[in-house]
Amino acid sequence: MTSFATLPDNGPVRVVLVGAGNMGQHWMRVVEESTNVELVGLVDLDLALAQRVVAEHRLSVTVGGSLTAVADESGAEAVIDVTVPPAHHAVNTEALFAGLPVLCEKPIAPTVSETLSLIAASEISGRLLMTSQSRRYYPALAELRDIVPTLGDIGAVTTEFFKAPHFGGFRDEMAHPLLIDMAIHAFDVARYLLDADPVTVDCRTFNPSWSWYRGDAAATALFEFEGGTRYSYVGSWCSPGLETSWNGNWRVSGSRGTATWDGEREPAVEYVDGAPPSAGRVDPVRAEIAGALDEFVEALRTGVAPSGEVHSNVHSLAMVEAAVLSADRAGTVEIAVVMEDAYRTAIENERRDDVRAVLESWGSASARLGSGREVRSHGSERRPGPTHPIEVSP
Repeated sequence: MTSFATLPDNGPVRVVLVGAGNMGQHWMRVVEESTNVELVGLVDLDLALAQRVVAEHRLSVTVGGSLTAVADESGAEAVIDVTVPPAHHAVNTEALFAGLPVLCEKPIAPTVSETLSLIAASEISGRLLMTSQSRRYYPALAELRDIVPTLGDIGAVTTEFFKAPHFGGFRDEMAHPLLIDMAIHAFDVARYLLDADPVTVDCRTFNPSWSWYRGDAAATALFEFEGGTRYSYVGSWCSPGLETSWNGNWRVSGSRGTATWDGEREPAVEYVDGAPPSAGRVDPVRAEIAGALDEFVEALRTGVAPSGEVHSNVHSLAMVEAAVLSADRAGTVEIAVVMEDAYRTAIENERRDDVRAVLESWGSASARLGSGREVRSHGSERRPGPTHPIEVSP
């Protein structure tokens, strides 16, 4: 069972924001609008940028290039990590060992092995480490999740995702831009809806002739979940015309009926007996990162693990790595094998003796993490470490 230190409910949580770029400034606006948190510090290696952002927002906060120094000077109680994904492991580790809980932009680390290291660090420090898996936080999605148990045994869940964004930059050069940069959102929502984890995946990718991406921008993936439910994902990032929402189109098929969601409006549901069973009341959920921030604060007050807590979220990252591996091998991949390979890599690469000792004490990833089932709150051959770090769009 995951446990972590809580904070007294004696006013807004004092937070340091790490990262003053575009996404950091977006988070800053959300923090400013919240009554649950107070921004007391801003950290960025580009001090001129951080000072300019503070001036533009007319804030009186501590600014610096060192997280530990800014946190000490400002009296911070928590950290929001909005750095680039390759920096997440270092920033999160520093914060945890400084005694500070962390809400981190996704992905919580670029690889499963680095995430396992962070799990061990969170256990040693006794502090909460949570991913802002922002697409979980939609009122309509919360309603769909509440409907799912009323559908009886779930046979199939499907996602259709078709967009045509012209990003430019690094995404155009990635080997698997759709899988690595975007699919984790849908994969994570599937776990969220089913309250379960996948066992295997069979994935194929391709690149349409008109694609402006170097790597495969289209994919089909079939996951088998615990209990036999199949989750199928079909998507493309170079599909102009009649585009889906950024959340995709969803269908959940059960023994008692079916529910659909277009990713934006309220879900639709039809039951075989024509009379919907009584569903539980859906608590209000603020959208996207504001919802993640609310759940982070609630967890710090109550000690109830949030849905994006790192012990659980690592299973969403594993879905991406397993899908990429399946596509590269053109065969079915067991998720557990990916986790155990990552576990061995984490031990081999760990630089901190205390973190390595905790990792070794688990014996295996499955022994410590189990299935990774969600806490309901509001809301093979051995291979080297993954060659495709996960970088996702907001």
